[in-house]
Order: sequence, then structure tokens, then C-alpha cells
Amino acid sequence: MTKTALVVGASGIVGGATAQLLVEHGWAVHGLARRPTDLAGVQPVAADLQDAAATAEALRNINPDAVFITTWLRQDSEAENIRVNSAMVRNLLDGLPKPQRPRHVALVTGLKHYLGPFEAYGKGTLPQTPFREEQERLDVENFYYAQEDEVFVAAARDGFTWSVHRPHTVIGLAVGNAMNMGTTLAVYATLCRQTGRPFTFPGSAAQWSGLTDMTDASQLAHHLLWATETEAAHDEAFNVVNGDIFRWQWMWARIADWFGIEAAPFDGTIRPLEQQMAGDVALWREIATHEGLAEPELSRLASPWHTDADLGRPIEVVTDMSKSRRLGFTGYQPTADAFFALFKRLRTNRLIP
Repeated sequence: MTKTALVVGASGIVGGATAQLLVEHGWAVHGLARRPTDLAGVQPVAADLQDAAATAEALRNINPDAVFITTWLRQDSEAENIRVNSAMVRNLLDGLPKPQRPRHVALVTGLKHYLGPFEAYGKGTLPQTPFREEQERLDVENFYYAQEDEVFVAAARDGFTWSVHRPHTVIGLAVGNAMNMGTTLAVYATLCRQTGRPFTFPGSAAQWSGLTDMTDASQLAHHLLWATETEAAHDEAFNVVNGDIFRWQWMWARIADWFGIEAAPFDGTIRPLEQQMAGDVALWREIATHEGLAEPELSRLASPWHTDADLGRPIEVVTDMSKSRRLGFTGYQPTADAFFALFKRLRTNRLIP
């Protein structure tokens, strides 16, 4: 029997990669988004998860074997993040037909589970690195915790299994995504090349010289499918990263080299991309027109605020993945290769020149 999946947030970086992988593995895939995009082999489902009645109507004929929740909506405060994003998970799980056979629900969150929400990001007393899944929740309000709790309540009520997946910063392709470091850096490098500006690392000395890791969207998609199909991984939370570690002082030079520019020396000063790129809207539109690019709106490609949050952290951030390894997940993706593969796709899709 063909298995059926519902990918929530299918137009995003993680959702798109997950839907593609499931199609390749022979699943019948429904891709839910507020404004679904065309994905090969994916049945689009249009729904606003903030509307409980409309969500239930959109889902009434879908009875999936697995549900992959890869979406969230950024709000102006953490209280609003909690209210909106927990309601979205609740409306989704309440709106699905009750399981008539085994069902698995996989929720994607991230390292803000350990670092705290945007309002308290990287501040206060944080757990020791490398982050491990058994570390307790921080004593702060956090919409990731609220999302998890909605899944736990629904699982106890409806009898499905679950998994929680905590990637580090995700590298992948999606236009209009709110958290998109790879494309942001590609756009920034392009602007530096076109204007002769220095390609300056925007973050902190701790990130420049400390160890870190990242998560490729394809690696995360494989991890989601593995947890769904592995009984020992059910009802567990997992970190998921590429498997290598690096320092930004090493990676920055390699990204610069890919774009044919020089990496500027780093003097320890934080120079946020949100400031560096503040006046580049019209310039990017000019570049897009001249080069025949597919997306002239800078805001749909770059999310400087999110890249600044990651690269400006005052602490070293490394993630332990031993829990997955012990249970048999062997996926590995060199992070530099993930960046270069993304840059190549962006160029092929005429998103950068």
C-alpha cells in the first residue's frame, strides 16, 4: 500500500526538501501552505492554519500515515509567537481525521530550544555545549515548547507517535522564506562583487573563531523520514545537523572564493547585514533587471535579521547528534558542499547572476 504524507509548510526550505524526498520514496504527498507552490508529484492543499474551521475543511479527506510540521509564523513578541504558533499546531492536529491506522507526526523546531527565543536569544544561563536532547527546557517562555506541548497533548488523545527534530541553521532553497542564511549570504556576496564592497563577516568574534555546525535541508528531510520509519525513534526528540564542524573564519573564505571575491579581514567588530544591506532594495532590482533574474525583490530572497541573529551570537554553538547515531541514523553532509550546491541551484534558477 502506498503511504500518504501531509507536509505542512511545503513551500518552505524544509517542507520543500521533505516533500521532494517523500515523492522520490514513493509516498503520496499532500503539501499544505497558505499559498501552495507547484512541486513535482505533490498535491497542493491551501489552508491558513490560524483558521480552525477552514483547516478542518481542507483536511477532511486527507488521512495521512505521517504528518511533517515544518512551518511557523514570526510575530512581534514571544507571547504572540506562542499564541499564534501553538494555535496553528492545535488547529492542524484537531482538523485531521482521527487516525484509522498508525500515524506519525514529526515536528521541526530548532536550537532556540536551547538558546531561548528571539527576545532572550543567547542570553542568561544557557546549557553547556554541545547541546544534548536530555538537557532541560530553559526557564523562559518559548514558542517551540508550546508547539511541542500541542503535539504531546494530541498524541495522548489520538494515539499517534511523534518525533521532534531540532536542526541548527538550515541551508536550502526557498523564495520568500523568513529564515534563509544561505540565500542571504549569496545575495550579499553578489552585491559585494557587483559594487566592489568588502565581503565583511557581519557577526561576533565568538562565531568567527568558535566551532559551529549547520543543517542541510536534505539532511533534515532524510532524518524526518528515518524517524518516521524507525520504531525506536518514535516519541523522541532529536538534534539534527550535518555531521561536520567548522569555524566561520574558514567557511567565510570559501564562500568568498566561490563567488570570485576576497574575504575582508575581520577585526572583531560586529557589522550586521541588516545595516549593511539597508539601502540595497533599489540596487538589487537594478541587478535583477540587468541580469534577467527571476526575483527582483530583495526582501523575498534575503533575511538579514535572521542571519545577524545566528552570526552575532556571543557563544560557541555546537550540537551533539549521538542520540540519532546510536539508533542508526548515518546521514552526513559536508556543510561547505551544502552551501556550494545551494549557490549552484540559485544560479541555475536565475535567482543570482
